[in-house]
Amino acid sequence: MGLLELFILAVGLSMDAFAVSVCKGLAMPKITLRRTFIVGAWFGGFQALMPAVGYVLGVQFRDKITAVDHWIAFLLLGVIGANMIKEALSGECENESDSLDVRTMFLLAVATSIDALAVGITFAFLKVHIIAAVSFIGVTTFAISAAGVKIGNVFGTKYKSKAELAGGIILILLGLKILLEHLGFL
Repeated sequence: MGLLELFILAVGLSMDAFAVSVCKGLAMPKITLRRTFIVGAWFGGFQALMPAVGYVLGVQFRDKITAVDHWIAFLLLGVIGANMIKEALSGECENESDSLDVRTMFLLAVATSIDALAVGITFAFLKVHIIAAVSFIGVTTFAISAAGVKIGNVFGTKYKSKAELAGGIILILLGLKILLEHLGFL
């Protein structure tokens, strides 16, 4: 997986966190650099952690399912992408508060990074330098989430559903690309 593909994947994965960050920013009467950093750190941290965990789990099974790994990657990314598109079309901020307490942020960070866990499993079957990949995903998500807080505070939910829709499409297309490469079409 090249740097451009990794960047596209990181952006696609970060769209759930971006959407929640927009809602957080919308709920905040006043944003500060500290609050923006907290949101970015939680989401970026978990977006880095979850694919690492998925990779460790995937490596355990890599030898047993190498013949169908491309189908697994295609299905996982397709399902994740379709779910993001479904959420985007529902178009709602789920009664978000401006609370940044540990319990709230932990639950949001886990919820927005479950898809990254599945992507980490696919990393085990691809030629990916996992430390560089998860670091890149974490930093990208941090930046996009921090921007989401500001955008939400300034513009409201105007960009939330569009971001989730784009993220879903990106993940589906990446899954399709992986499948087509392994089948010899690309």
